[in-house]
Amino acid sequence: MAKGGFPRGMGGGPNMNQMLKQAQKMQEQMLKMQEELEAQTYEASAGGGAVNVKISGKKELVEITLSEAVVDPDDIEMLQDLIIAAVNEGLRKASENSENELGKLTGGLNIPGLF
Repeated sequence: MAKGGFPRGMGGGPNMNQMLKQAQKMQEQMLKMQEELEAQTYEASAGGGAVNVKISGKKELVEITLSEAVVDPDDIEMLQDLIIAAVNEGLRKASENSENELGKLTGGLNIPGLF
């Protein structure tokens, strides 16, 4: 064993410093990517466009647009179902895009708590 009690390459040195620099660079890239993703808007619709929603990259509902034809006081349940379907589709798009973009940086590694 080497002087420090670690086999060569295990106790630090150039390899460890290089790995730390790479990890820091990746972290900076990921933070930038997350900011860019949060600035995006995702649109989804249901009922053939009767209900349209916009979801932010922060996965928050920011807008709902309803067609007058879908607003039927005798069928509130249908309107509720269409809103839920549109919002869930928008959230799915936002999540899927985030996973794809961040996955490019991590090389497909699944890092817990990242997504």
